[in-house]
Amino acid sequence: MSAFLSTEARAEAERRLDAIVAANGVRLLLAVESGSRAWGFPSPDSDYDVRFVYVRPLETYLSLSPPRDVIEAPIEGLWDVNGWDLSKALRLLRKGNAVIVEWLRSPLVYRDGGEPVTAMRRLAETFADTPGSIRHYFGLLHGQWRRDFGDRPAVKLKKYFYAVRAASALAWLREHGAPAPMALPQLLEGGVVPADVQEALAPLLAVKLATHEVGEGARVAVLDHFCEAMQAWAIDSGALTPGPPALDLIAATDALFLDVALGRL
Repeated sequence: MSAFLSTEARAEAERRLDAIVAANGVRLLLAVESGSRAWGFPSPDSDYDVRFVYVRPLETYLSLSPPRDVIEAPIEGLWDVNGWDLSKALRLLRKGNAVIVEWLRSPLVYRDGGEPVTAMRRLAETFADTPGSIRHYFGLLHGQWRRDFGDRPAVKLKKYFYAVRAASALAWLREHGAPAPMALPQLLEGGVVPADVQEALAPLLAVKLATHEVGEGARVAVLDHFCEAMQAWAIDSGALTPGPPALDLIAATDALFLDVALGRL
């Protein structure tokens, strides 16, 4: 996975993160790559999707006019850099949001703030929410399927990677529960994706890793069937209706936020 992040790219990411810290007066807890580079199927010119979690000085949380709980830098060229306040990240963790879980498990880490991040990872594993993850990956897959596939006879072939990753995560959740690996290669190696799906995807993946554009082509029936089958399974699983977060998770996230905001972690 490190092959997808050059020394020059890492240095540029660090420069951009330093600029965000200086401009916003925040403390970065975690900064990772999230996107095709972390998911295991980048093209040579794929974007750098840098995502981070930060905490502000305590007095800002006590203000009558608190700032937004996101920081979004303008997209410049291949660089897309934005992040969430710790309060937002923990609220989403309560809901079983798989995005923050993926950030915590990204194989490409720019910065790791130590104990606060370790504590977040511990919470994500202790309270791993399989229904919440099913909702997340079903939402990704279903949205991609309607938007990029539908009844089209030909599609942009790179879209299969995003759809198959979500479908493979659902297959993992069906067999193993949460959390699912975020990287497509790990999902494919986990014994949950049928061999014919892997065989159909392999030549497309080889092209995507080597070239700027996979191009458009005819639908791949094996991949279509897998994605449709996993959508049907998610619907039948009964997990798509959310329930309330566990009371002990609420207490644990409250305690972690206070510890970090008060500087105890």
